[in-house]
Amino acid sequence: MCQVISTAFVRIRLGENQKLSNYYTVWVTDKRYRGDQPLTYASESKLDLGSIIRVPFRQKTSLGLVVSSVDRPDFELKEVESVIAKAPLPPSQLSLLKWMVKYYPAPISVELQLFLPSSLSGTKDEDKKVPKLSKKKEVSLPNLTIEQSKAIKQIEQSKSRTILLHGETGSGKTRVYLELVRKALDQNLSAIVLTPEIGLTTQLVSSLRASFPDKVVLLHSAVNPKARRSRWHQVHDSKTPLIVVGPRSALFAPLKDVGLIVIDEAHEQAYKQEQQPRYQTTRVAAKLAELSHSKLILGSATPLISDYYMLSRLGEIVRMSGLAIKPKENTVIQPPVTIKLTDKDEFSRSRWLSNELLKSIEQSAKSGEQSMIFLNRRGTALTVLCNVCGWHAACPNCSNSLTYHGDSHSIRCHNCGFSSKVPTNCPVCRNHDVIFKGAGTKAIVEDLKKIFPMLSISRFDRDNKKSESLSENYKHLLSGKIDIAVGTQILTKGFDLPKLSTVGVIAADSSLAFPDYTAEERTYQLLAQVIGRVSRGHTAGRVFLQAYNPNNPAISLATRDRYLDFYEEQIKQRSIFKFPPFYYLLKISTERASSKSSQDAIAELTAKIKLDSSSLIVSEPMPAFREKIRGKFIWQIVVKAKERSALLKVIEKLPQGWSYDIDPSNLL
Repeated sequence: MCQVISTAFVRIRLGENQKLSNYYTVWVTDKRYRGDQPLTYASESKLDLGSIIRVPFRQKTSLGLVVSSVDRPDFELKEVESVIAKAPLPPSQLSLLKWMVKYYPAPISVELQLFLPSSLSGTKDEDKKVPKLSKKKEVSLPNLTIEQSKAIKQIEQSKSRTILLHGETGSGKTRVYLELVRKALDQNLSAIVLTPEIGLTTQLVSSLRASFPDKVVLLHSAVNPKARRSRWHQVHDSKTPLIVVGPRSALFAPLKDVGLIVIDEAHEQAYKQEQQPRYQTTRVAAKLAELSHSKLILGSATPLISDYYMLSRLGEIVRMSGLAIKPKENTVIQPPVTIKLTDKDEFSRSRWLSNELLKSIEQSAKSGEQSMIFLNRRGTALTVLCNVCGWHAACPNCSNSLTYHGDSHSIRCHNCGFSSKVPTNCPVCRNHDVIFKGAGTKAIVEDLKKIFPMLSISRFDRDNKKSESLSENYKHLLSGKIDIAVGTQILTKGFDLPKLSTVGVIAADSSLAFPDYTAEERTYQLLAQVIGRVSRGHTAGRVFLQAYNPNNPAISLATRDRYLDFYEEQIKQRSIFKFPPFYYLLKISTERASSKSSQDAIAELTAKIKLDSSSLIVSEPMPAFREKIRGKFIWQIVVKAKERSALLKVIEKLPQGWSYDIDPSNLL
């Protein structure tokens, strides 16, 4: 961990006539500050605990947060430059910050940036204009189903603060969220509603604004700095309850009087922050709910194994299994069809799309309905290699294979961004027989355009330009203007598309290949969510899963909607092999210029940890799943403990420069 810097005070000579009578300890957001103690500043005026200020720090200006008032020290100090906001940070947010510093150790400057975004540093009086909220006429909420009413009643009567809303896809979880939000607003309380990714906010914001047009504030990193600053002040200064919507960062909005926190698609890996501080959103939300005396709702059709285990014992699980929409006539959902990728006769029209899938796409198009093709791989081809000597294109900075992108005729690293032109001949044997193997989303689109030239086909993945993104084209997707949508995981997350009738998964078992204890869980969740896109009662749905091993339990149980059977199988394995929820995990890694130096360093640390504590289970040193990233070699170990506090003690003793992730979402 970072070494403590013993600079608790900022010293400067300002002259003998300085007339300042107020002194405060302040945390600053400047990344150059790596200490764990607040600095001391002087102020002409009195400041409240939690005041947001601008202070000088090392010849620059930094945002700061007032931690406490202190007596005048025996030396003179730098002076607070200005106050950013009239009111201090809400007490619940201040308490949450102090808790996070201990629970997810990281430099305080990094922790503080979650609560005080960098956009605030440029605040000027003219930028503080509060954005106008929508004045559209409020749309009445649709009537609740019997099952939704029962779920809401159970949530309201529950003594548990955290509740898992385990609702099947299509059961109407969003309608339950809306009703709970309405009840919070009626009590003059605010609400926070989180989605796993920015692209998923469009649908949810649309639903919320229709019912609460003057209450919704969207907060996320894609908003330009000036707009984000204005919205932050809007939330901070509001005298009436609001609904803040956004991805995980919206949890740190300066809302007062929070009464409800909703985490939609709570199983999603995107709720784990992968940079310091590496927090798990659901855990932080549970603490905020405790501090603000509010309810936390975790909504999911496929809950995390650990969440289900913990909440079945320490919280409450509310079940919803029926469809919210009464199925129309002739809308029976057919059981998913599994097709073995090794059955070559099934792929006579396309290398990647089976004949049955293509026939279903044709039927959907003739009926004016949509199709969705899911493949969790971007690009045109996954591997570029020499058909003579076996050379393959690899990133010079990482251990990744380079992916071919046909639209730009380039090969790219999806890890560090390296890009180059496609070689016309092999750089090893100089042969011209360079081939492309494997398919990405772009290759699937090209194949579909050849087979269905008259249909509208759109691709949705991280390679999209802004104009091509899902958030920009959601209305076209919803209306059915797009005949075939091809994409990665973003297409599987919570969308309700009334005209969707065919879903195809190109390689249903590809995620099982990852060497991680969560591989089967991720596969089950992904397939259940994909299948759920057409199990909603709008149209007759058909699902096609193409896989090498369709009999794997994660696939077979997902196709039969057997979550509890899958859960029981997984929880037994977790108990035997000492994984969460039975043990806490800590991943420690180091980056060095060579593989040997990285391996030697991690081996030395492993021996020291084992010597310090015999109660810990420490793995042997191993290269990371991606051993080389941006020219550095990464080796890691995994430490297991029955008590989380034991892992925090390990973090405290880590040398400077080491990386660590407590409660990692995976061990890759």
